[in-house]
Amino acid sequence: MFDILVYLYETYYRPDACPEPAALARKLSAVGFDDDEISEALVWLTDLTEMAGAEPPAAMSSNGTRFYVAREYDALGADAIGFVQFLESAKVLSPVQREIVIERAFALKESPVGLGKLKVIVLMLLWSQGKEPDALMFDDLFGDDEQAPRLLH
Repeated sequence: MFDILVYLYETYYRPDACPEPAALARKLSAVGFDDDEISEALVWLTDLTEMAGAEPPAAMSSNGTRFYVAREYDALGADAIGFVQFLESAKVLSPVQREIVIERAFALKESPVGLGKLKVIVLMLLWSQGKEPDALMFDDLFGDDEQAPRLLH
């Protein structure tokens, strides 16, 4: 499914440039993607789009602290939670966007969600909202997960 999401991100510069779901499914099938993966990706993306379109502007100014319960911590893992916190502190994600990312990660039904998949979720959220990360943040989102971790000092 994630190969399809990355393909959509790279092929269609904006979500409104995508064809309707039936035509998109045919195009993805013609490119060589599996029908089950196409169906799964389109359902996941439709759910993301519905959630992303419901963001109230007032929530962007929230400054509350997010605490993760044990179930969330187990499902996401320390790396993913740290990365989400980094994106929020860098003002790439609002609190509402953070919650959408977490919900979409839970929709995968895998535990823990790999950092690479979480990065694709963030990219797809920003893409679905017509937002483009700046160049440095884009490098973090598409960068190699195997590189040495950044130090805070």
